[in-house]
Amino acid sequence: MRTKRIYLASPHMGGGEQRYIQEAFDTNWIAPLGANVDAFEKVVADYVGAAGAVALDSGTAAIHLALRLLGVGQGDVVFCSSLTFIASANPILYQGATPVFIDSETNSWNMSPVALERAFRDYAKKGKLPKAVIVVNLYGQSADYDPLLRLCEQYEVPIVEDAAESLGASYKGKMSGTLGRFGIFSFNGNKIITTSGGGMLVSDDLKALQKARFLATQARDQAKHYQHSEIGYNYRLSNVLAGIGRGQMEVLEDRIIRKREIREGYHKELANIPGVTILDEQTYGRSTHWLTTMLLDSKRTGIRPTQIIEVLESNNIESRPVWKPMHFQPIFQEYSYYSHTEEEDVSAKFFAQGLCLPSDTNMSSIEMDEVVNVLKKLLSE
Repeated sequence: MRTKRIYLASPHMGGGEQRYIQEAFDTNWIAPLGANVDAFEKVVADYVGAAGAVALDSGTAAIHLALRLLGVGQGDVVFCSSLTFIASANPILYQGATPVFIDSETNSWNMSPVALERAFRDYAKKGKLPKAVIVVNLYGQSADYDPLLRLCEQYEVPIVEDAAESLGASYKGKMSGTLGRFGIFSFNGNKIITTSGGGMLVSDDLKALQKARFLATQARDQAKHYQHSEIGYNYRLSNVLAGIGRGQMEVLEDRIIRKREIREGYHKELANIPGVTILDEQTYGRSTHWLTTMLLDSKRTGIRPTQIIEVLESNNIESRPVWKPMHFQPIFQEYSYYSHTEEEDVSAKFFAQGLCLPSDTNMSSIEMDEVVNVLKKLLSE
C-alpha cells in the first residue's frame, strides 16, 4: 500500500499567508479583531461583488446569523435543500424553527424548483409561508437561481444562499453568494481556500451586516461597562486566522483552475465507461468543481460506490459518499420533505449512486494517474 495518503481535499497554502500572520504577531494584534479581519472582509466582498462582508468563525455561524437577521424564530418554517451537510439545516433548529426539506433537480444536483413550488403551494394553503429558503450550492456549482428566485419573489420569501462549497463559482455573470438576501461561505480545512476554520456572511444590506457584527461579538451595548440587552454569540473570526484568509485569497483563482483540471482529467478518463456519470458544469455559469462527483449505475458497472470507497481506502486514497440527505438523517425524521416529483426522489438516488473523488489541489499528476488507474481497473472488472 502507498505510504503517502491521497486526500479528498486538504489545506493548500500559497506561501503569502505567513506574511499576514507575521503582521499580527509583530503588532501583537492577536485579539479576535484587527487589520487582517477588516482587510479579509473587504477582499472577499470585492471579489464576489457584495457591498459588505462579516468574517466569522464558521459558515454555520453565518447561516445562523442570517436566519436571526431575517427574524426567524420559534414556530416559524424554513425551507432548506435536503442534499447537503447538516450545518445547512442545524441553525434552523437553533432558532426554534421547523425545517422543511426540498429535493434536488437532476442537472446541477441543487434545489429543485419543481419541488420548491409544490412546497410553497402547500404551505400557502396552510397560511404558513416560510420565513426563509436556504438554497445550497453543491460541490462548487451554483443552483439554477432564476426559477428559484421567481418563486421566492412571488411568495415574498428571502433566500439565504449557502455558498459554503462554491466560492468562486458564478451564475449568469453574478458570483456565487450574491444571489440571495444573504450569502455564506465556509473556510473549513477542506474548502477551496481555508482559514483553518472560519466563515463569511456577505450581503448588499450594510445595515443588516452591522447588526450581524453586533450579534457576533456577544451583542455588547455601547457602554463603558459590560451591558447586554440582546442575546449574542461569540462568532467572530480571529485576526490571526483572517491573515491566513488574506493569503489564501491571493491564490483562489489558481486553486479553481486546478480543481477544474482535476475534474476534466476524471471526465476524460472515466466518463465513457458504461454506467459512469461525472457531474457536468452547467451552461449558466462557472463551477469551481470543489469536489469532483461521480454517479454509478451499479447494474451496468457491477460495483457499488461503497465498494469503490473501500478499495480506494485500502490503497490509502480518500474518497467519500455523496452527502446523506437531511430527510434521511435520524435527527430530522419527523420533518416534511418534498421530492423532485411525486415519483422521483433525486437526492436519494444521488446518495445511493454517488461518490466524491479525490479532488485535492495538492495532488500531483502522478498521484491522480494512480487514482484513475485504480478506478479504471475496478470499473472494467
